[in-house]
Amino acid sequence: MAPSVLDQLKAVTTVVADTGDFEAMKQFKPTDATTNPSLIFAAANMPAYQKLIDEAVSYAKKLGGKEPEVLSNAMDKVCVNFGAEILKIIPGRVSTEVDARLSFDTEAMVQKAQTLIKLYKDAGIEKERILIKLASTWEGVQAARILESQFGIHCNMTLIFNFYQAVACAEAGATLISPFVGRILDWFVANTDKKSFESLEDPGVKSVTKIYNYYKKFGIKTVVMGASFRNTGEILGLAGCDLLTISPSLLDKLAQSTEEIKPHLNADTAKASDIGKVNVTEQVFRWQMNEDQMATDKLSEGIRKFAADAIKLENVLRQRMAQ
Repeated sequence: MAPSVLDQLKAVTTVVADTGDFEAMKQFKPTDATTNPSLIFAAANMPAYQKLIDEAVSYAKKLGGKEPEVLSNAMDKVCVNFGAEILKIIPGRVSTEVDARLSFDTEAMVQKAQTLIKLYKDAGIEKERILIKLASTWEGVQAARILESQFGIHCNMTLIFNFYQAVACAEAGATLISPFVGRILDWFVANTDKKSFESLEDPGVKSVTKIYNYYKKFGIKTVVMGASFRNTGEILGLAGCDLLTISPSLLDKLAQSTEEIKPHLNADTAKASDIGKVNVTEQVFRWQMNEDQMATDKLSEGIRKFAADAIKLENVLRQRMAQ
């Protein structure tokens, strides 16, 4: 029997599950997993995960303090509870997100990351198995620089839509970046006359390919994890990328198909690409983002959406605290 597309993909790329659903992880056997407030909020409404919510609330109540402090402690604990359960299923690392509302405060992001790592340590999990997810604002990039160099805390830079964002993250020594593919496509479909793209012409696929080629050409250690896919064509267009984080519905489609795949990304081809070295100062970063309407729109929208889902999750916890 021919191997599935998913099995073929696993041979050339580290497959990561983009979900808070433990059952999906058991089914598709990814190496790593990513979470965010949106995924945890969705899971928080399922009966199977109520124990993790209740445990976080009772933990925060025991610590005491005024409501905002109790709520903040419960939020941190619920994210770590989900991460700890995920790590019982997967062999690799879990990404845990710093509250998006801190995305423009370097010091607050650094403190929150240390809090999360300490909670994991208290649960018997070493920091090597955790990636702290930060929004790729200029302040987020600086937080990653501090966390990686001073504390040895590994960072996953999320909401990347622009080449210069990716270069800044690499220069800061971030462990991993998550350039978004599908959300770039969404913007082009909504804002241009072209409504469909072939896999390799997809603007999101082209964006990640350029970043991957730059990193490999210049020997950058930061790894690339393509994220936010709208269809399997985008995934297969990035076969060979260091990692790809994929939703359960698309993992299922890949598992059902047996077509032969071709790795489009590889380090040798990247080294031969004609891309030049750039240096990204704060001024360059801000100017290049300002010049890129898609990236500016999508970064701000992404932060707003994650922040809104964090508030929804807080409301669930607030209701539990009142019971």
